[in-house]
Amino acid sequence: MTIYLDIILLENLCMNYIILFATGLIIRCNIKAIRIFLASLIGGIYSVLTFASVPTIYSNFIMKMLLSVMMVYIAFRSSNVKQLIKQLLLFYLVSFAFGGCAFALLYFIKPQDILIRNGVLTGTYPIKIALFGGIVGFVIVTIAFKVVKGRLSKKDMFCNLTLHIRDKTKTIKAFIDTGNLLKDPISGMPVIVVEAVELEELLPRELLLHLNEILEGKKSEILSNMPTEYKLKFRMIPFSSLGKQNGLLLGFLTDKVEIETEERTETIKEVIIGIYEKNLTKNGAYSGLIGIDMIERCGNYEHFASLKGAN
Repeated sequence: MTIYLDIILLENLCMNYIILFATGLIIRCNIKAIRIFLASLIGGIYSVLTFASVPTIYSNFIMKMLLSVMMVYIAFRSSNVKQLIKQLLLFYLVSFAFGGCAFALLYFIKPQDILIRNGVLTGTYPIKIALFGGIVGFVIVTIAFKVVKGRLSKKDMFCNLTLHIRDKTKTIKAFIDTGNLLKDPISGMPVIVVEAVELEELLPRELLLHLNEILEGKKSEILSNMPTEYKLKFRMIPFSSLGKQNGLLLGFLTDKVEIETEERTETIKEVIIGIYEKNLTKNGAYSGLIGIDMIERCGNYEHFASLKGAN
């Protein structure tokens, strides 16, 4: 049977691209087609060298690991080692799933002209099997991850928020609430809800003590007497909840907010916080609510997106 190296390159390029693309979708990163293509091409060239039995290439475990790391880094441009390791593990998981689908298809099709040399599969059907197996594998892996995300415990749905107002900062623990769709009606910006007691170091105490009166117009002079740099940053945020269909929150435009999870910390400028006069929980487990819309507002921030669909 005649084997063409360009066909081997094309087959492995396609399969690598499908695997990397699926991995990127699952981790919800900012996918760049050119980066995934370059990473896939490197993997395809390696397969050609492996099939051609280039010395020390196909049998070298360290070389295979370095190749995987290189492909994942080029495809997703990991920001730190911890994130790279997580992406690498997911890349292997998706690869195993796709490989299992491909071999299952081979078992049912049972082609006669299949050749495996140095771990590289060649023959009449591989490119078709790679594409079809990739589609089947992608569906299976995507469904599996959605099920897993749906079973995440609430401890995985917390993050730390550091609020910056002028030269003052305050760090609180927030719950990532998929049901929090609160937005500023004027700018359309998502709103982070924070307990008033947590803002005593950032905002005037008199303001926090009379939130209801201010919202009802009984203490409007409190806002009128505020310094201009504060006065221009206040917002009225309408909301609806169980037991209160037409409520109002006093909102404040921060200078920036740092959102920290186990993976990384990202900074978002000019975030609106809604000041909530009561406690969000009875046990004080968290003192803020941040919605998925706030996460998706950061187009280039892929971190929290993996949490979407949880809870």
